[in-house]
Amino acid sequence: MASVCVNDALTDDELRWILSRLDTEKDKEVFGLVCKRWLYLQSTDRKKLAARAGPHMLGRLASRFTRIVELDLSQSVSRSFYPGVTDSDLAVIAEGFKCLRVLNLHTCKGITDTGLASIGRCLSLLQFLDVSYCRKLSDKGLSAVAEGCHDLRALHLAGCRFITDETLKSLSERCRDLEALGLQGCTNITDSGLADLVKGCRKIKALDINKCSNVGDAGVSSVAKACGSSLKTLKLLDCYKVGDESVSSLAQFCKNLETLIIGGCRDISDESIVLLADSCRDRLKNLRMDWCLNVTDSSLTCVLKQCKSLEALDIGCCEEVTDNAFQGLGSEDVLGLKVLKVSNCPKITVAGIGKLLEKCSSLEYLDVRSLPHVTEVRCSEAGLEFPACCKVNFSGSLTEPDVLL
Repeated sequence: MASVCVNDALTDDELRWILSRLDTEKDKEVFGLVCKRWLYLQSTDRKKLAARAGPHMLGRLASRFTRIVELDLSQSVSRSFYPGVTDSDLAVIAEGFKCLRVLNLHTCKGITDTGLASIGRCLSLLQFLDVSYCRKLSDKGLSAVAEGCHDLRALHLAGCRFITDETLKSLSERCRDLEALGLQGCTNITDSGLADLVKGCRKIKALDINKCSNVGDAGVSSVAKACGSSLKTLKLLDCYKVGDESVSSLAQFCKNLETLIIGGCRDISDESIVLLADSCRDRLKNLRMDWCLNVTDSSLTCVLKQCKSLEALDIGCCEEVTDNAFQGLGSEDVLGLKVLKVSNCPKITVAGIGKLLEKCSSLEYLDVRSLPHVTEVRCSEAGLEFPACCKVNFSGSLTEPDVLL
């Protein structure tokens, strides 16, 4: 019987099916070594690419990988180099990767508004853009992105200190399907900007305004009212102007809230926390309220009793919290907590930790640093038994989980 060449017997679609059945990227690379036809199919089928390359090499990659939808050029904070990715690189990307939907430029310190203008002009399909810590960027570049990328769903701008309310206004007018926005450390953002944002962007699911020190109750309340049905994650770390009005608005409008970060918001008190616990009892999973100095046992007990889905809780430096917060739990109260941080709560003792352990067998991380009455020796003397999978941080030697960052 005459031998039959595989390439003569199989169509491109059949070869692509074979390629799709390979589990690892290494196997797919080997597939491409068979012949030019298989290399072409393997190249055009690839959807994701991470690279460190200049304009010439990026051009060659664009010619080979014609269907790339996700491109990662990000640099790590610890190993970033300057200038790294430049505006010239972005011009090549904009012209060569027309199908891009995801572009990660995290910590690419050399890019400017000129490069972003290229992105906005050519990548109309873009849905995800991360330019966190690209410190040269301003409203001009981000407005160009908003102008050209109307389908944008997620935009991350952490550390972009020159961004102002003008960017939020541009997003509101042109990117109405926006679902995630990261603005950590953008200190020029104000209540007015947030109000403008949600006039058009009413589908926001995740909003990070950590360390946006000019944001207060008016801005948070406007977000709560406009995005009440969609908002699941809100981060307000060290927004010291935020108080009970903000949390009360979230309780009133945001029944689907899952993650709330209000650490450092020192004016928040028991009254609004109780409202939040009652309103979000079935959804709330992560709550960080360290340095909320007016929070006491009454609201904490309410959170623990009512929020049955709660998995992570940080009450560090809440100096008024005592053992009574845990002693108030009844026999029917079973906690599903996985992460609990109670560092620097001087009124909590071994007795309180013991009561907590009776109600919670799912703990994976417990932070008891700087508790004068809780030490490893005293816990051992009291016969406390921690869950087998639980890491207990007595002295700061353990790596903290990032669920509450």
